[in-house]
Amino acid sequence: MNDLSQAVLLVSCPDRPGIVARLASTVHELGCNIVQVDQSVDAEHGDFRMRMVLERADVSWKGSGFEDSIRSVADEEGMTISLHPRDETPRLAIFCSKEPHCLQDLLQRHASRELDCEIPLIISNHEDLRSLADFFEVPFVHVPNDAGRREDAERRFEALLEEHAIDLVVLARYMQILSPRFVSAWPERIINIHHSFLPAFAGASPYRQAHERGVKLIGATAHYVTAELDAGPIISQEVLECSHRDGVSDLTRKGRDVERNTLSRAVRWSIEKRLMVQGERVVVFG
Repeated sequence: MNDLSQAVLLVSCPDRPGIVARLASTVHELGCNIVQVDQSVDAEHGDFRMRMVLERADVSWKGSGFEDSIRSVADEEGMTISLHPRDETPRLAIFCSKEPHCLQDLLQRHASRELDCEIPLIISNHEDLRSLADFFEVPFVHVPNDAGRREDAERRFEALLEEHAIDLVVLARYMQILSPRFVSAWPERIINIHHSFLPAFAGASPYRQAHERGVKLIGATAHYVTAELDAGPIISQEVLECSHRDGVSDLTRKGRDVERNTLSRAVRWSIEKRLMVQGERVVVFG
């Protein structure tokens, strides 16, 4: 029996009758089995979106007759598509500062194979977390990045990301702002964790802001990074209850678990190709 390989096909286009039938017929004619499909329509905006998991005998997906044929159909039907063979393991770079909890969580999940990716690089503007990187045997690079050295730092980032063939940048409580120039070179490929339930309490010290407002819920938000601070498309959010008895330190302590879970979930969805950006929103396929 031939080995089987899988790929994820993401599709978006204006909604109309017959889209699913055309795609299903095409992939069948190309010798593929549809293992899983998740589709939906945004009736308000008239958008169709779909995620298909395809399976076929173990041959190349990209640069093949399959890819040419499916792109030809997409062009005819006005579809935007992307094809992601599952044997292509994404490579992540993690940026961090001094807080260890999100970095440690991602490295632990990676070590236990919960995150199916490669992590060849950790970049930090401080030396504090080098020992954590050493424990998990991941290369750690210290790149100072204050206001006077930002341009030099970002040139160093670019060289490192290219050298390590990075696909996705994850900001695991990296407490520095990236320039619009740098961000624009990585559209929908930088994920940040912000320690509030955005759009509430954007910017610095969100737990202190939450405490001063006497909120009854605190949260965390994983989002794509854009030029506007803490305003990129939201991928994942989680909240927990708090009360007037909680000081800023209590909110910070309680919030760490929410931050860990929210960020790792967003990263896993990205690795599994479950995300699609439509305008200012992110569609998350089940």
